[in-house]
Amino acid sequence: MSELKLSITQHYHERTKYDEETIASKSQSLDWSKQPSPFKEYKLGKTIDLKPYLQEETTEVWWRRLSRLLLSSYGLTARVDTIGPPIYLRAAPSAGGLYPAEIYLISRGTSLLPPGLYNYQAQTHSLVHFWESEVWQSLQSACCWHPVLQDTHLAIAITAVFQRSAWRYQDRAYRRIFLDTGHLLGNIELAGAINDFRPHLIGGFVDEAVNNLLYLDGDTEGTTAIIGLADLLEVEQNLSTGLTALPSQVKTDYPAIADGQLLPYYHKATAIESIGLEVERSQIQEDKYNFPFCLKVPTLSAPIDWGGKLAGLEQTIFQRRSTRAYNGENLTLDELIALLDFTYQPQNYIHQELDGAPDYFALHLIETFIAVSGVEGLESGCYYYAPKVQELRQIRFKNFRRELHFLCLGQDLGRDAAAVLFHTADLQAAITQYGDRVYRYLHMDAGHLGQRLNLAAIRLNLGVSGIAGFFDDRVNEILGIPVDEAAMYITTLGRPR
Repeated sequence: MSELKLSITQHYHERTKYDEETIASKSQSLDWSKQPSPFKEYKLGKTIDLKPYLQEETTEVWWRRLSRLLLSSYGLTARVDTIGPPIYLRAAPSAGGLYPAEIYLISRGTSLLPPGLYNYQAQTHSLVHFWESEVWQSLQSACCWHPVLQDTHLAIAITAVFQRSAWRYQDRAYRRIFLDTGHLLGNIELAGAINDFRPHLIGGFVDEAVNNLLYLDGDTEGTTAIIGLADLLEVEQNLSTGLTALPSQVKTDYPAIADGQLLPYYHKATAIESIGLEVERSQIQEDKYNFPFCLKVPTLSAPIDWGGKLAGLEQTIFQRRSTRAYNGENLTLDELIALLDFTYQPQNYIHQELDGAPDYFALHLIETFIAVSGVEGLESGCYYYAPKVQELRQIRFKNFRRELHFLCLGQDLGRDAAAVLFHTADLQAAITQYGDRVYRYLHMDAGHLGQRLNLAAIRLNLGVSGIAGFFDDRVNEILGIPVDEAAMYITTLGRPR
């Protein structure tokens, strides 16, 4: 493939596509006895139990805020008993319930949290202080001296244990890992608002330096995102966001890579090895697909009410579940519009004390299409969502239920959903701006948007489920969108059975 001058990102994307002729050869029977554990263990370190700080009567206000932030972001929310080991569900959704992400806290050192490295233990809702030396300056250096780390005292590092997902999804697991990371980022953003923290995303960092800082085996686990956590109750920490994303090189010289080795090779190929590249900024384009005579539907909506002190939002995070089946009944247009409003118009929620401009990495590169099969007041067809002017633009006239069933690998969720939302991106244009690393950014942003859709749907008593496995090229063919638009993520919406 190298002689065609495809970048490693284009090579990875093409090679991990599903199509009806090759999907059978890529599938494998799973040895459930070899499934990796979704929990990391540390043999050494001081354990800090966070459960007592969840009590309303606790006087340790800062600890309660931190405890609630972590629980709402990635804590356990349910236990499902099986004939084997129990399955633990978490606040953030994960493909196949595999939970590849790990959360680390990095403390600059305060009277409440000594300096060093901490791992969040979701199973026991505790922190393990496994490294007790000062590391903040090393973090700043690895993050290119990002301004948000100048005055903050706490950072979150999210990592991925590759084999947890690759065990089931093989090389395509890389896509799911970053979508899952995006789900988690969405929770951290919203849980931060509930608990008076402002997360500042940092996607540009020297990978090897951060991995070494956290004592990770870079072949099996890699850092996916850094978050500077500003305390909104400390005036000096209320900072401008700074750059969330930096580019990597574009790699076109790579060897033949065996199946099963593509994921770890690709992750290292998209690493930033040293600082120096700058983002090649293009003018942010206006909303696309503005055909003169297409049906245009305004999407202005009254904001979803999340309750006093955002109690309804926290409750929704804990109640969120992926819908397993829809009953095929219609949604209303008002319901669809409300979902879009919360997902794409955060400025409408400032009065509820949510962040009006939360961080993303490359959101301007994400496009949204919606296949409507059953929305009262809206013709069936494919619509482009224009977030800047807040309207739906019909680009194709057809009911796609049968095609969506096939497109989603025969999952009934695609057939029975009232609407199916697609996140796409022009991959070549994205690589031009951010290099091969952009694939991480796009999938994290798509997952972030998907999590906001998840929570809005649950709040409105609707069904919602994300799908990361689909016949890639059929997305463009069925919806009638350009082949340049690479499908990143699908979210199905409907009424739960």
